[in-house]
Amino acid sequence: MKRILVIMACAAASIKSFAQTQPAEQAYSFTVQDAVNYAYEHQDSVKNAKLDVQSAEYRIKEITSSGLPQISGSATFQDYLKTPTILFPNFITPAVYGVLIDQKVKDGTGNTITQVPDGAGGYQAVNFTQKYNANLGLTLSQILFDGAYFVGLQTRKTYRELFNRSFARTRIQTNVNVTKAYYQVLVSNEQIKLLDANIAQLKQQLDQTTAQNKQGFVEKIDVDRIAVQYNNLVTTRENTQRLLELNYQLLKFQMGMPIGQNLVLKDRLEDVDMQSTLAEASTDTTFYKKRIEYELLESNLKLSQYDVKRQKSQFYPKLMANASTAYAYQANSFGDLFSTKFPTTYVGLTLSIPIYSGGQRLNQLRQTQITEQKNQNNLNGLKNALSLQASQARVIYFNGLQSLNNQKRNQELAREVLRVSKIKYQQGVGSSIEVTQAQTGLESADNQYIQALYDALVSKVDLERAYGRIQ
Repeated sequence: MKRILVIMACAAASIKSFAQTQPAEQAYSFTVQDAVNYAYEHQDSVKNAKLDVQSAEYRIKEITSSGLPQISGSATFQDYLKTPTILFPNFITPAVYGVLIDQKVKDGTGNTITQVPDGAGGYQAVNFTQKYNANLGLTLSQILFDGAYFVGLQTRKTYRELFNRSFARTRIQTNVNVTKAYYQVLVSNEQIKLLDANIAQLKQQLDQTTAQNKQGFVEKIDVDRIAVQYNNLVTTRENTQRLLELNYQLLKFQMGMPIGQNLVLKDRLEDVDMQSTLAEASTDTTFYKKRIEYELLESNLKLSQYDVKRQKSQFYPKLMANASTAYAYQANSFGDLFSTKFPTTYVGLTLSIPIYSGGQRLNQLRQTQITEQKNQNNLNGLKNALSLQASQARVIYFNGLQSLNNQKRNQELAREVLRVSKIKYQQGVGSSIEVTQAQTGLESADNQYIQALYDALVSKVDLERAYGRIQ
């Protein structure tokens, strides 16, 4: 028995020691801006957009490097199992090839060369190829004039700008998603506070009514009515608590934070400035130029204009400088292959002049011109669409503020009605049904207030985005 106790004590000490050596799970305490900044570093969509920017930089370098000298090397080796022969007229001196007319001989590779005795009009089979051949070469080319390349250099800044703006758009969308999720958690916490307050006063009322029923002052049905409301409210609170946990997980997901990580919100609903946003929106008339969507279409329009210039450059000549040096090796014996080399070197220019392509280049140019016109039309249409979106967001936000203020007053009135109903019931001039109805009215007012609060916060974010103030 003592041995068992000793073993259990040692095991408990080991578990305690192990727990003390484990690192405590890190807890984060974030404001809404802290949460947004965290998402900028950890959200997958933001990281991918950042990688797209890096890829664009490599693409720009690729365009630039295509105009630099291009050097390539080559090496070939051939082993002719059967060397090719060529027929030559008999009037060519046979001694040049080391063969005799009217005679079949074998050359160094074992091939048979046949002399065709047909007088001056006959032919003889001659072999020029050695069994083993090798070539080593180096080639250089350099663009001297190419309109398409020079246009490509001009597009570098716009191309980089396009991907940077795409990156900014992803960050803005992440900002919006995180902020809305953050506000959802704040609203859920506020809802739980209201439910706790209602549950506390209902519990007090239920205890008082139960005591009065035991003393014979009230009927059992009055106790049951309050008990039903109390049980329903407790259930609602439990459901809301589970939804709150889900809202926390949604916020972490939008931030790119592990779902199991501890997160505490530092901001409070009282810290949110609801009025200045509306005042600033009413004085901003050039907001559409701040919208990232407008800037992206501007970049697309510039690129389409450059594409038109690139297609026009296809009508101009192209001039290339080129040079090459190579060594050729031939032998009938592999051991003698590299004993003798035959060098070849040249430099030159290549001028390519487009003359006629059957209308291909012209039709390609017209297509790019149409694309440019479409992008210009899209830009003009987007300006009107953004203006309409901003007006709509402003109206929705203004209505949301009005509804929030109205629901807040209704909440206060419902609370006052419940207070008066309780006093009347305690003094015997009111019924328990009035108290129950007043309690139901307060719960309904709380729910409408919570919904109006969330709607106002979400419409605030949408308004700030519509006016381009989320950067």
